Amino acid sequence: MNKISVAIVGYGNIGQYTLQALQAAPDMQIAGVVRRAGAKDKPAQLADYNVVSNIQELGHVDVAILATPTRSVQEYALQCLKLGINTVDSFDIHTQIAELRRTLDAAAKQAGRVSIISAGWDPGSDSVVRTLIESLAPKGITYTNFGPGRSMGHSVCVKSKAGVRDALSLTIPVGQGIHRRMVYVELQDGADLDQVTADIKADPYFASDETHVFAVDSVDALNDVGHGVNLVRKGVSGTTHNQLFEFNMKINNPALTAQVLVNAARASVKQQPGAYTMIEIPVIDYLPGDREDIIRRLV
Repeated sequence: MNKISVAIVGYGNIGQYTLQALQAAPDMQIAGVVRRAGAKDKPAQLADYNVVSNIQELGHVDVAILATPTRSVQEYALQCLKLGINTVDSFDIHTQIAELRRTLDAAAKQAGRVSIISAGWDPGSDSVVRTLIESLAPKGITYTNFGPGRSMGHSVCVKSKAGVRDALSLTIPVGQGIHRRMVYVELQDGADLDQVTADIKADPYFASDETHVFAVDSVDALNDVGHGVNLVRKGVSGTTHNQLFEFNMKINNPALTAQVLVNAARASVKQQPGAYTMIEIPVIDYLPGDREDIIRRLV
């Protein structure tokens, strides 16, 4: 079996868990890791891998997993696609996904490659569940209730704000798809909490939710990467009412995101050129192994 050659771009929380998921994947090999510092101060867990500052230094790469902040995804994806490398990312600003898909679709088709976007757990695998349960009850309402838990995307967003040294954003489900954001920040010397709060609440990550911001001495003392989701749909199958579907999970946030990224990297080599969200791809393509064996086991 020819293994899929995969590069990890970025080595933060998600990048580290992506390394573990790739090590466990029977059909993949790690081409290397791309980080801004390159091989300088190389982490011990990367001792056996090529660590570079530019993906072009790695030689042959089939797929680049972009374990980068959401707002860097488009830049890195366009660079990799131009080099003839498939890309997978966990872009998580829901309102901007369709626009990103259009941009990367044009670039991927021009390069003859594939880009799978928003391949985390939400958006991502939860999107697949939402699609399935809506198909089972086409008329009705679906509620997605996140947490309680740490949102990586929201936390990274807050850390990018002027005056913030470190940050933790917790998502608290209020019910019926409504959420409260509890944001804890370590402020830099001289930073104004009121200004930091205003900057956070104005950001698209937070603009639609009730948000509370608190200054703390230590974010690390509060940090927990656990998260979860409760998906509920109540609707109508045909003309029959009161159909109720529910999906629950409690997870390690970056570990699950990394696993979904690896699954999507596998699926990327099975698609025609273009950009895709996870709901556009046959779910069987996310699994390793022989297609007929998978069908015998799961159907």
